[in-house]
Amino acid sequence: MEFLKSYLDGIIFGLLGTMSFVMIWFVVERHLFFKRVRLEEYARVEALQMALTRRMTTIATIGANAPYIGLLGTVLGILVTFHDIGQGGRIEPGTVMLGLALALKATALGLVVAIPSIVAYNGLMRRVEELNERWQARQTS
Repeated sequence: MEFLKSYLDGIIFGLLGTMSFVMIWFVVERHLFFKRVRLEEYARVEALQMALTRRMTTIATIGANAPYIGLLGTVLGILVTFHDIGQGGRIEPGTVMLGLALALKATALGLVVAIPSIVAYNGLMRRVEELNERWQARQTS
């Protein structure tokens, strides 16, 4: 339990920070790719679709799972707080509330990572649809 108590914040925040970094990296990469994509280079719609949606699954996965990582941090933080209470001794309400507040910050950070991920994913998917439509229009004309 001492390991969890000592390293919980670092593990959860490190994981969420890494997820955030990867998400931002992929979102920027996709934006740059969409700006320079040349639709005429793709003879088949399947090849275009694969190129346009590359890394999109990772962005969506981060957005879908970041709240759960944050929730896991919260649950484990509350578990540590209750373990400390169960060890006996004097129970100070301020100490308990501080432990619970620190645990809840993991959920907040999970949402801070997830919300922009989902917004970015939806925006990028809209751009994928636009590029697909432009490709289709080129094929019919």
